[in-house]
Amino acid sequence: MNLDPKLREKLLNESKNPFKGLRRVIWFALTASAGMGLLIMVIRSLSGENILFNDISIQVIAFLVFCTLIILDRPRSSN
Repeated sequence: MNLDPKLREKLLNESKNPFKGLRRVIWFALTASAGMGLLIMVIRSLSGENILFNDISIQVIAFLVFCTLIILDRPRSSN
């Protein structure tokens, strides 16, 4: 079978990293969601409302995990 070299390279990259674009969109959406939740909790806390430490720690951990996933899923340079 004779494939175009560009198409072959694209297919090889996709087989090594399936659904990379979709994963990155999901990571960004989940990071934004965790960040918004954290921001809302901080604003509520600053307004005088009592926020449970467990709730805010869950938001902080979720935000850090999703930020880490974005960093780990970035394209590698081939130097």
